[in-house]
Amino acid sequence: MRERDRRRAEPDETDNERTEPPAPEPQGDGEPAPEEQSSAGDGADPSSTDPSRELTEQRDRYLRLAAEYDNYRKRTSRERGDWESRAQAALVTRLIDAIDDLSRFAHIDPATTDPMTLHKGIELVEQKMLKALGGAGLEIINPLDQTFDPTMHEAVATEPALSREDDHTVAKVFQPGYRFNGQLLRPARVVVKQWTS
Repeated sequence: MRERDRRRAEPDETDNERTEPPAPEPQGDGEPAPEEQSSAGDGADPSSTDPSRELTEQRDRYLRLAAEYDNYRKRTSRERGDWESRAQAALVTRLIDAIDDLSRFAHIDPATTDPMTLHKGIELVEQKMLKALGGAGLEIINPLDQTFDPTMHEAVATEPALSREDDHTVAKVFQPGYRFNGQLLRPARVVVKQWTS
């Protein structure tokens, strides 16, 4: 066989190097290559942080939250106090005219004033005060001839009823009751009729 034909039959070493990629060199200790180590080291494990640093951060967060809550509590307490003061001032403003009228009647000379005039004036002052308080939310409970209601009335005495229909009916009102914006301030003190067969 000629030398030229032998070269064709036997592959050349330089041809093998060109067609096959070089095999990676195995690491003896089983560790990844230096490039792989650097890429794995970039994403540091967040759980490997310093415990004392975490404790300091948690403590700071707690102290900030406690300070915010304390400020909120003080602010709402101050706002509540301001609101109560404004509500009281509004109520007193409604009563100022009636107080002025009472002051005028308190300083008149009874020797020179007719008792009927005095009585009429006091009635007018009472009406003015009740109107002002009613505008603020006050209701008078005067349950004469109504069915006795233990949630709004206080029975101080009983008297016999003339018929079964009058049983548990209010016969007399000793003292009217008062309710302010739906809240009972004082029950009406009443005498209740009772039917006895």
